[in-house]
Amino acid sequence: MRPFDLPEGKLYFAGEWREGRGAEITSTFPADRSLNRVLRGASAEDVDLAVEAAQRAQRDPSWRNLRPHERASYLYRIAEGIAREADRISYVQSRDTGKTLAETRALAMSAAGTFRYMAALLETSEEALTPQRGDALTLSVHEPLGVVAGITPWNSPIASDAQKVAPALAAGNAVLLKPASWSPLVCLELARIAEAAGLPPGLFSVLPGAGGVVGERLVTHPAIRKVSFTGGTEVGRALAQKAAAKLMPVSLELGGKSPTIVFADADLDVALAGVLFGIFSSTGQSCIAGSRLFVQRAVYEEFVSRLVAATKALRVGHSFEPRTQVAPLIHDDHRDSVEAMIRDAVARGAEVLAGGQRPEGMEEGVYLRPTILAEADNNARICREEVFGPVLVVLPFDSEEEVVAMGNDNDYGLACGIYTRDFPKAWRVGRAIEAGTVWVNTYKQFSISTPFGGVKDSGLGREKGREGIRAWMAQKSFYVDLPGRPHPWAA
Repeated sequence: MRPFDLPEGKLYFAGEWREGRGAEITSTFPADRSLNRVLRGASAEDVDLAVEAAQRAQRDPSWRNLRPHERASYLYRIAEGIAREADRISYVQSRDTGKTLAETRALAMSAAGTFRYMAALLETSEEALTPQRGDALTLSVHEPLGVVAGITPWNSPIASDAQKVAPALAAGNAVLLKPASWSPLVCLELARIAEAAGLPPGLFSVLPGAGGVVGERLVTHPAIRKVSFTGGTEVGRALAQKAAAKLMPVSLELGGKSPTIVFADADLDVALAGVLFGIFSSTGQSCIAGSRLFVQRAVYEEFVSRLVAATKALRVGHSFEPRTQVAPLIHDDHRDSVEAMIRDAVARGAEVLAGGQRPEGMEEGVYLRPTILAEADNNARICREEVFGPVLVVLPFDSEEEVVAMGNDNDYGLACGIYTRDFPKAWRVGRAIEAGTVWVNTYKQFSISTPFGGVKDSGLGREKGREGIRAWMAQKSFYVDLPGRPHPWAA
């Protein structure tokens, strides 16, 4: 792919491209640590300015009074703009995050599909005429919340951004988006496309910056009516506490320590490919990564042997190399934390079956070999805490009841993978596992039409699906008198 110019570094808020007034943000390319851009992030004052402009834009009758199909037209144009510029978006996101071009292009097309799907939902959404139980016609309508905010992570920004921005705009809100400081650039591309699509100024702002400054102000600002956050559980918990003080709804898509279960009757070729993809694609930097692998004892040695050989054969390489399967991690600090988790597991008795070290001759980038650990107890730290890197822990099990108990013995509940030829068993186990998403004989398959979210410490609320727009709206009930007579109480 030919290189594209990177965004110049101005932020988009209050309907204009402006210099941020916050701390400097340095974006580097994880594949070789070359500089992408140094830009000034947003300040709390910038957030306030963006909120004021958003309030004006959202309340303007030219936006607020649009019919659903008219509002949908903006989303369709944004979708078309993303699809048209998918190569540029892919390049910018790969420079920003280190992901392979194949993955970032898929994420760009996913974002286009999200805007298109939400536009179609908006055009076809219906209100409810509720069953009449008296002398009044009763009905229910949904209205925008007002000014809302999305806070997105660095691991798949353009897709995560779309999953918040598209339904929030479809609902008629104005949206302030805070991307992660490690990946600020591709979100600015989304702003450019939204502006080119004719979205009224002020309805959408992009405010990269420190979580303690920008995120804090978004959550506590009295005019912000909802925040949707994707990120770590501890930050999400603190955010929810602040939101509770102002009785503001939140949706939280948080961490995961997802179990993958391989039964003895599984198609082991299918299971092998699924396990590899589930943990090592995206370099393991995924909230739904299948990071705990349970293999039934009857096939444990055979399957783990094949898995170790396949893992050692994975191609670790540059983000722009077409054959790369495992790209660099996002940042040196993050790699340090992943390596610290591996060292801790080994010190506590875990055995390294594959990886566990940096590849030789690739010192220019933030690389780490995909790692498999064995001989760890399900109560060990490596089995309980999210690593967010290419690290898999394998554990044997004997019975269906045992693996369900082991799978659920964790604070997280985001996802689960099950490999078996026995569908009734897959159904039983899938229903028994505490998780928001269950994959059977596959992993990491997504659809914008299917709700996504977690339970327990993996969060609350759902994104995507037919109710994705309603999550950004307030419901209002009407009672319309039919008889036209004075109420007898007043007689």
